[in-house]
Amino acid sequence: MIHRLARAVKAAIPPTEDFEFSVEINPTMVDEAKIAALAAEGMNRASIGIQDFSDDVQAAIGRAQPYDVTANCVALLRRAGITSLNADLVYGLPHQDIAKITRTVEQVLTLDPDRIALFGYAHVPHMAKRQKLIDEAVLPDDRLRYRLAESAAAQFTAAGFQTIGIDHFAKPEDSLAKAAAAGTLRRNFQGYTADTCPTLIGVGASSISRFAQGYMQNASATAAYIERISAGKLAGYRGHAMTDDDQLHSRAIEMLMCDFRIDLRALANTYGPLAQTLVPCHKLVLERFADYVTLTDEALTITLEGKPLLRMIAQVYDAYADAGAVYSKAS
Repeated sequence: MIHRLARAVKAAIPPTEDFEFSVEINPTMVDEAKIAALAAEGMNRASIGIQDFSDDVQAAIGRAQPYDVTANCVALLRRAGITSLNADLVYGLPHQDIAKITRTVEQVLTLDPDRIALFGYAHVPHMAKRQKLIDEAVLPDDRLRYRLAESAAAQFTAAGFQTIGIDHFAKPEDSLAKAAAAGTLRRNFQGYTADTCPTLIGVGASSISRFAQGYMQNASATAAYIERISAGKLAGYRGHAMTDDDQLHSRAIEMLMCDFRIDLRALANTYGPLAQTLVPCHKLVLERFADYVTLTDEALTITLEGKPLLRMIAQVYDAYADAGAVYSKAS
């Protein structure tokens, strides 16, 4: 099945010389044969979901994944010639404390990943029904969440990783770090990327595609998705056509998320007079976050102390922000 699917994709979209084939790997659901099949089809990057290695944390979130199992998976990947490895961690999980996340980071570093994503746990039981099984009393409070994120980040930077945006880390020689240094870093639904292609095609139920003209989401229910494909129809069932104003706001937010600054000259060169419609947003940011931003004719820049407030600052530029929406405490 791996060979059949991979070859069908490559037949439809022939790989280029800089082809990257990255696969999300669950160490508890993979074996040497599967890894060999993926490697044979060109997989050159693997992303390992870890979250946390502490037993009580894993039990609380229903994810049993011992370190030894993960280390064995990484060893199989290395033997198969996969030299690029990502690791995903999560802070703010139930029962998590500084000692536990410190130990998890130490274990992750022994796996020698090239990139690390450190995401905040989003507790939204009104949306994810399975989260109702988690006792909210054992979730870290806001202060501890911040300390968990800062502690893990300090370990990664001390180990030689460069900070990429708000939640990624990469070795200096990794393409993500090179993109950040060159000013070509981008952010999409999957996080930060060095891929500057304006098109992202989502395959599978509920996946979202990004085109120059806007967004399209596939049918969210698996049965509905299969029905559309079986009938020879396109999988998309809803979308949003982006106006020039949408494109402007989107690019301003992406600049903040990737570079912690909005290049006002670049926006003016790309969008012309339309860029001036962001002036009220700039003024509002300066008013609300005066101690954490600077504004010149060239750029609006977030200071080092203001980086933890990035999401709040970026939200000012979101023309579709819902003031009454219920969000997770994740930062």
